[in-house]
Amino acid sequence: MTNMMRTIGASARRVAAMVLRYWYLLRGSWPRLLELAYWPTVQMIMWGFISQFMATNSTWVAQAAGVLIAAVLLWDVLFRGQLGVSLSFLEEMWSRNLGHLFVSPLRPGEWVVALMTMSLIRTLLGTLPAGLLAIPIFGYSIFDMGLPLVAFFANLIIMGWWLGLMIVALILRHGLGAESLAWVSIFLLAPVSAVYYPVSVLPGWLQAVAWSLPSAHVFEGMRALMFEGVIRWDHLGWAAGLNAAYMVLAAFIFLHFFNVARSRGALLQTGE
Repeated sequence: MTNMMRTIGASARRVAAMVLRYWYLLRGSWPRLLELAYWPTVQMIMWGFISQFMATNSTWVAQAAGVLIAAVLLWDVLFRGQLGVSLSFLEEMWSRNLGHLFVSPLRPGEWVVALMTMSLIRTLLGTLPAGLLAIPIFGYSIFDMGLPLVAFFANLIIMGWWLGLMIVALILRHGLGAESLAWVSIFLLAPVSAVYYPVSVLPGWLQAVAWSLPSAHVFEGMRALMFEGVIRWDHLGWAAGLNAAYMVLAAFIFLHFFNVARSRGALLQTGE
């Protein structure tokens, strides 16, 4: 009996030691701590706004067939645009190849263009089949939007690119402990991007945040086209202008952290 108690006690100490190790790992990584509360909070906020809007606008969806399908498909362009940049970068980190790339003549700008090109390819491969399948399954074609769809697509994927660059910069700064940002950061913007409801549903202070994002202008423009049959050039202009400003900012942040990482040898240190 005594030997059994000693065995159980020793096992419990080893379990406690491992739990303590993982707790220190969690405590030392603010992205991991943020992620714990992140998903429930974002889901609650977004579905709360959807419920609030639908409660007072129950006939909204019926006014424009396919509006929710279009919103989902366009949101996926933004998500995959950002993820395409982040994942291509992370694949270099995971394979410990980042340092090898930059002993070659490859320049940071050329690498960024390659990341964006792969993001475009990934996005087209992911969204085109879904858009085509919606035609026979739901009788709705997002391609009926015509040329405005190209403008919506371009603005959303460019937004995905500068978001991806900012995430890459943060991973260069904080290491692989921040890699979860590649998946969670985009959904932080979902409630204020007005994907499934108009910006007017949001509280006043959140409306100001929404209008500072290209995505809110794109989705407002999409609904105006589907409900009213008009092209809101003002929204497209705001989206393009904001994207240009944020892209310049993202490029500056990326180059700054890239140069810092290279100067301290962090490109070869892919751990956390």
